[in-house]
Amino acid sequence: MLKKVAITGVGIASALGVGREATLTALRERRTGIAPMRYLNTLHTEFPVGEVKLSNEEMMRALGIPESQATTRTSIMGMVAVREALEHAQIQGKSGLRVALISGTTVGGMDKSEQYYLDFLENDTKNAYIAMHNCGACTEMIADYFGIFSTVQTISTACSSSANAIMLGAMLIADGRADVVVSGGSECLTKFHLNGFNTLMILDREQCKPFDARRAGLNLGEGAAYVVLEAEETLRRRSVKPLCLLSGYANTCDAYHQTTSSPDGEGAYLSMAKALNVAQLAPKDVSYINAHGTGTENNDLSEGRAIQRIFGEEAPPVSSTKSFTGHTTSAAGGVEAVISILALQHNFIPVNLNFASPMPELEFTPAIDETPRTPLRHVLSNSFGFGGNETSLIFSSL
Repeated sequence: MLKKVAITGVGIASALGVGREATLTALRERRTGIAPMRYLNTLHTEFPVGEVKLSNEEMMRALGIPESQATTRTSIMGMVAVREALEHAQIQGKSGLRVALISGTTVGGMDKSEQYYLDFLENDTKNAYIAMHNCGACTEMIADYFGIFSTVQTISTACSSSANAIMLGAMLIADGRADVVVSGGSECLTKFHLNGFNTLMILDREQCKPFDARRAGLNLGEGAAYVVLEAEETLRRRSVKPLCLLSGYANTCDAYHQTTSSPDGEGAYLSMAKALNVAQLAPKDVSYINAHGTGTENNDLSEGRAIQRIFGEEAPPVSSTKSFTGHTTSAAGGVEAVISILALQHNFIPVNLNFASPMPELEFTPAIDETPRTPLRHVLSNSFGFGGNETSLIFSSL
């Protein structure tokens, strides 16, 4: 039997605000963070997005980083969220513990590569940003800012990246290879993102409508979120109380298509089923599902069919919080993990905004009432990536 993995801290920055309190308030007030574009420099301003409502300079000042220092938006947002997670878990400086950082991202430092590409070609004034392009560099910059991590790893599996980072963190804890793991991910908006998803013709020009018959695509978002994972013996050593447990996790890959989910939801079904098996739970034990729910025609039907296959006619409340944050791509697993934990702690269901018309193919409709049927005990959070890389996490109350 696997060791229990506890969560002792969370940190988040998204379109809903910076910090868990701002996030909780926005969710409870049903206030979306999706709005007209403000920070991304692109001609395609017709698409609403979920941006973190701070400039790079504002975040750098809050972190005490000189504005002259070369860095990237992905790494800055990551620092903001990791700092809150460490403070929440009461981890300060060198602790004598083996502390690991596992961060998921796919875009890495693309924002600066786009901004300074012509400089790279024509002069040497911005060459410091070349090495910051790759995904691992963003994780290293986050780690260097804190200087406490003995192990640093980067996960890049598209939109399941940070969920996989959390799963890997749990494995390091369960195998006794780390005492504490800070896991999650960070991803900033870029023209690369926007143009790529626009080319796939899956962006909605209005607020996204997950699990709605009228759904027309997703709204892109950005953000960073991390959870602090600990072993039971570490909890006793530090005399801290956990927020909840990460009781189940699984990753599968049905490899159906480079960008499209399988019509029958086979990968999603397998990831949820395996996560339930790891947690030693039955489908009826799940109190709420935080769905991947992108608002695209393909994903919502595929995931919906997978949910019905496992839960039958008695599916628990289901909602997609991407109607609040936008699709934060590689950060989504971390962002939605923190939201799932907040829901568990405060016993409420983040509602599925913008829902009006049931999908005729599904027997369930997404949750529009934040009051749970029964007290939340186990929350299932799905994050599905391109290539069929599917990850499910289960968070359980103590």
